[in-house]
Amino acid sequence: MIVELLREEPQLIAAICYAMIACGLVVLVVLLNGSRAPYGRFRDSAILSKLSISARLGWFIQEIPSLIIPLYYATKALPNLPLPNAVLLFFFIIHYAQRATVYPIFINSTKGTPIVIVLSAFIFCVINGYIQGAWHAKYVVFSSTWITSPLTFVGIILFLVGITTNIHSDSILRNLRRPGEEGYKIPRGGMFDYVSSANYFGECLEWIGYALMARTLPSFTFALFTLCNIGPRGLSYHRWYVEKFEDYPKKRKAIIPFVL
Repeated sequence: MIVELLREEPQLIAAICYAMIACGLVVLVVLLNGSRAPYGRFRDSAILSKLSISARLGWFIQEIPSLIIPLYYATKALPNLPLPNAVLLFFFIIHYAQRATVYPIFINSTKGTPIVIVLSAFIFCVINGYIQGAWHAKYVVFSSTWITSPLTFVGIILFLVGITTNIHSDSILRNLRRPGEEGYKIPRGGMFDYVSSANYFGECLEWIGYALMARTLPSFTFALFTLCNIGPRGLSYHRWYVEKFEDYPKKRKAIIPFVL
């Protein structure tokens, strides 16, 4: 059966998607039950301090596969890549071009990133970069009405709003502390006036929009996995802020404005 899957790439990609969906649901349950990823403000320095690398280098290493792999498939498919496929791959590649090459430059954290986190994120980005790149460059065929579909339009708007929110929120977080300052502060401005995890809110919008545009199994898989992973982390960050700061804004929600 495994040999057959390896020979039939569409079936292999589908199998990977179903496995990722299952893993995402497991991650959701684990995180909702109180477990926290061991980095950032929840990093266990006593255990992981000697097993870390530079935050900038770690971020670059873990994110770069999601840029290189889809870019390879998109380039290989040119000049015969249909417009809908090109649009989807363009949006995906633009996100990871920013996340893998621009975002790390501005990381000002002096804390390292645990190697286990970098490795797990790297593996995920290899797998996800493969299923997004291969499926949308080689296999999916969109109808002639794709460009005029309301779902496509809504998806594009959500993606653009999401990536703008994500980048702006990251900028606010980076500038909370002056060089050399330690400790945490309450982020303010932009979507942080409405949610504690504005950067996560933006990223969720991005991939929901991407899934609405594509309407494919790999895009749905990635959107669901993202929600399962960073949704609970947004809730944890909100609780942390509320517990740490007595003057934390009472009306601010965790990750969904006015709702949650």
